[in-house]
Amino acid sequence: MALTAMDIYKQLPKTNCGDCGIPTCLAFAMKLAQGQASLDECPHVTEEAAAALEGSSAPPMATVTIGIGDQALDIGGQTVLFRHEETFHNPCGIAVQVNTSLPEEEMRERITTACSTEFDRVGMIFGLDLIALNDDDGSLPQAAQLATEVSTLPLMLMSDNPGTMRGALEVCGDGRPLIYAAGADNFDEMIALAKEFSSPLAIRGQDLDELYELSEKALDAGIEDLVLDSCAREPATLLQYQTIIQRAAINQKIKPMGFPTIGFITGDDQVAKIISGCELIAKYAGIVVTDLITRDTLLPLITARLNIYTDPQKPIQVESGIYEIGEPDASSPVLITTNFSLTYYTVEADTSAGNIDAWVVVVDTEGTSVLTAWAAEDFTAETIAKTIDECGIEEKVDSKIAVLPGGVAVLSGELEDASGWNVVVGPRESAGIPAFFKTEYAQRIAQY
Repeated sequence: MALTAMDIYKQLPKTNCGDCGIPTCLAFAMKLAQGQASLDECPHVTEEAAAALEGSSAPPMATVTIGIGDQALDIGGQTVLFRHEETFHNPCGIAVQVNTSLPEEEMRERITTACSTEFDRVGMIFGLDLIALNDDDGSLPQAAQLATEVSTLPLMLMSDNPGTMRGALEVCGDGRPLIYAAGADNFDEMIALAKEFSSPLAIRGQDLDELYELSEKALDAGIEDLVLDSCAREPATLLQYQTIIQRAAINQKIKPMGFPTIGFITGDDQVAKIISGCELIAKYAGIVVTDLITRDTLLPLITARLNIYTDPQKPIQVESGIYEIGEPDASSPVLITTNFSLTYYTVEADTSAGNIDAWVVVVDTEGTSVLTAWAAEDFTAETIAKTIDECGIEEKVDSKIAVLPGGVAVLSGELEDASGWNVVVGPRESAGIPAFFKTEYAQRIAQY
């Protein structure tokens, strides 16, 4: 039986020190009981208490790591069914399928392309996560050899033949590729390989009942780095099965179902495949496998993943500090804005569109927009002046003139007093930046 929050609280130090990031020990205990925190976040818990609470704070869905080092992929670890309840952890991995029957040069090119594909989305760089080697001609070990030489990404080895899989695993050494897959026909052999090579293992059941039985057998055999494949491929069935597995893990805490899932993108054309991929990303897949490789077909998947796995309680933000637009020099204007990513990149785009070389001083407002931050008293004369003073912008320009967003023109006088800078009120909307600098800016600064 799962421990209640009060059961857990009795084992905690009860100091309310806040070192775990939560104000009180009771609140921390409630988070633990809900699977939304980990016991190791408390630096003061005793060994005796840790032993008594072992397992009570583990997320209802296990975290599985594929690969090693900086490129290792963590999947799973979810604690809620809906992201507004807390957040989704460990964004699903996107794997590009490479068939082993391809000519060597074509295979090399496909792997290299997958490894080098990157997208800049609101200042964050995203790419693909796995190379899925699909053994369609019995040459998986040779393909694995090539991939280990070329790929910077972890591998997923796809074969039902234990002998072929062993050869590929020997090539990969201690690289922890994902073994795909153990089914009813090869279960014992694949379990043995997963143990021998310390690799995560995908379990494939022909329906949910068989998937549950195989997962339970794998747990009994001591394998806990599992990925689940329900074999559902038709969209309606896939949606149903993915939801059932997620509910069983999160709400009912059924351990054999408490692992990330893998889904294969299907469809007769590129549009259908993109829709299939977005369905999997939205409905709980830990890994999606696709044969899409071009940037225009992968971008929708990357964007969908970003949208789903962005914490709704924590806006996307850029670092506070100085940013350059174009090639600014000592005579270039200085713009002030907040660190909400959408705000900053809108300012950057509109300034660039006007061919304006400028410095942008970004104030930390915890990722909120100009008017929201001003209303919350995070974007004030004092916070702006502090950022100006600390970021070093004075060393980069000859004159102390700053352009303040027009929506907070009321701050201009206070900011001049607090910072010692002359303040010019700019347009209310970022779209007005090009026209402002073309027709008004020179006149505004002439008085200084």
